[in-house]
Amino acid sequence: MITKLRKTLCALSILSLITANPSLAVNEQDIINADKTPGVWLSHGRTYDEKRFSPLEQIHSDNVDDLGLTWQYATGNTRGMEATPIVADGVMYITTAWSRVAALDAKTGKSIWTFDPMVAGKKGRDACCDVVNRGLAIWGDTVFLGALDGRLIALNKHDGKVIWSQQTTDPKKPYTITGAPRVVKGKVIIGNGGAEFGVRGYFSAYHVLTGELAWRFYTVPTQLQEVNEGEHLSKARDSWSPQSLWNTGLGGTVWDSFAYDPSLNLLYVGVGNASQYNRKQRSPGGGDNLFVASILAVNPDTGKLVWHYQTTPAESWDYTATQHMILADINIMGQERKVLMQAPKNGFFYVIDRATGELISAKNYVPVNWASHIDVESGRPVETGIGDWSNTQRMISPAIIGGHNWHPMSYSDSTGLVYIPTIHTTYPYKPNSQYQYDPKGFNTGEDFAGLAASSPDIVPGFCSPTRLTAWDPVEQKQAWQVKFSRGVSAGILSTAGGLVFQGTTDGALHAYNDNDGDLLWSQNVNVGIMAPPISYAVDGEQYIAVLAGLGGSQGGHGDELENANSGHVFAFKLNGNLTPPNIASRDTLVKVQATALDEESYSRGRSLYAVHCLRCHGFAAKSSGLYPDLRHSEQGVHNIWKEIVIDGVFADKGMASFKDSLNSDDVNDIHGYVIQQAISSDALTHRLLKRVVSQVCIPAEWLAD
Repeated sequence: MITKLRKTLCALSILSLITANPSLAVNEQDIINADKTPGVWLSHGRTYDEKRFSPLEQIHSDNVDDLGLTWQYATGNTRGMEATPIVADGVMYITTAWSRVAALDAKTGKSIWTFDPMVAGKKGRDACCDVVNRGLAIWGDTVFLGALDGRLIALNKHDGKVIWSQQTTDPKKPYTITGAPRVVKGKVIIGNGGAEFGVRGYFSAYHVLTGELAWRFYTVPTQLQEVNEGEHLSKARDSWSPQSLWNTGLGGTVWDSFAYDPSLNLLYVGVGNASQYNRKQRSPGGGDNLFVASILAVNPDTGKLVWHYQTTPAESWDYTATQHMILADINIMGQERKVLMQAPKNGFFYVIDRATGELISAKNYVPVNWASHIDVESGRPVETGIGDWSNTQRMISPAIIGGHNWHPMSYSDSTGLVYIPTIHTTYPYKPNSQYQYDPKGFNTGEDFAGLAASSPDIVPGFCSPTRLTAWDPVEQKQAWQVKFSRGVSAGILSTAGGLVFQGTTDGALHAYNDNDGDLLWSQNVNVGIMAPPISYAVDGEQYIAVLAGLGGSQGGHGDELENANSGHVFAFKLNGNLTPPNIASRDTLVKVQATALDEESYSRGRSLYAVHCLRCHGFAAKSSGLYPDLRHSEQGVHNIWKEIVIDGVFADKGMASFKDSLNSDDVNDIHGYVIQQAISSDALTHRLLKRVVSQVCIPAEWLAD
């Protein structure tokens, strides 16, 4: 191994060179040549190939013990923090909850400017998985933001002033944007979310200078053939039943992942789940339902489809293919292959020829029971039948949150390994035989009311036993793994210093040896972390930085938060000695006294709660703390319960009015159910929830692994 001194001197020489002549206006060549200027982080995945691997090595396995906190920035947010920072010219650009933006001095953390797009609080009702945002794009002197309400906003990078703004979605429909834009060949690429509510998926390209729409790609067809709908939609139409639930929009939203290969001039796009989930209700008579749960290769100049690969034909489990995609050139059986790698929610790790879309190999990276394997010749999963929940409840793995969700993985050029934040869970899918499209609510086809009335042994398990899994993409096998007993997944960074960085639910940032997973360093910051770290350099010093603050689909329904969810940015460097913030414990829970409900009112309230409230406030009214735990609301909240739910007096806080879905009697029964949960025995509640965790979230046969 190279000596510690030699490594440090080499790294300092590189850092001095790259910080002496910073580029003032970011262009395509800057991102293409990112490895020549490793001190900056100019794109969401650092490079167009989205490896999330930093060539910086001043911080390495021999001196990581000297790493310490050097600055911190309090964002003022208490919701989920998922963003990857952009760093250019010594400035860090971040997004926080509610699509807010901040520019910080990357050396000190001092605020330079902030921008609030003023997203209406009621828009939070349309966000399936918290009011999060995953970051920005930068091009020239402009940073680009995709706001929760569907706006694409161009900001001056020097002062945060709006240059232009475009509404990319129909504001009358439940579309949202939580993903980071990408800029390719002078165009800003942006998708959207909302398939759980029932929308039609697409992604768009806008000219960077003017905001003018360049092209738009719809991922699913409409009932009637459209004028100039394009060859890809004509092909897709044949894969849907004529009796499909067209009024749901069919889904296929593009809410997160993109990658780009300049040499092939191909933009790679991950497509999400269908709307609704139950395929026999959604598309009676069958069909693969293109292009849901697919990887698309598109010409970025024209928006034309070049090839596609569907990871989960006729997907029925929210098995999106929007998860992080990595491009790399690797040697397979003595041949150098240009590959795309993805670990989508369905539990299989795919290695695909990125020029042609040919499947090279696929192997499950977490326990899977819905399919036995992927047939390499056809590229299709071989289903076991266990996953067919169209007519009966089934316990299926991976769970609805997937074997891997949005949390980015990383590929190390040094080890050739992919580091994946994996999730090991199961989930009970229960069909709603009386399903009807609801333009104001969830349209997944699940019977939430039925699940709420079930035995605690089979209720939905949103908790997430997580692991850090090092995966060999050539051998298609696990190299090593770190297991966590609790927690929300967190994104990954790997570096040339032989390190893999990942945060934890309980508020620590860890550094592992990239070869064997040995824990080399850890620092507690007292705020849970799920965002991916980055590395950059300023004035010859390497930094590791990460956003902290739990939320999202897992953070809202998983482990109960121990401290207030105080959003922060933390930056570390060698010999940093700043003390982490002292984060207050969660507020003392209020005990409510009330008379028990009669069985009919209790059952009705439970069913209504499950349909309208569970997705935010948790099973049995038990929240992690990200959203209010309604069992322990202050008396003042109970006094104005109807005003909150019907009149929307807390709409500015994200609690929109439900007067379009609920009447006064409904609200009374929901309120009574919540109060009943509050006066239930704490011992009973903990016992039931423990059974949920042990039997649904962590199957016994997996604990022995």
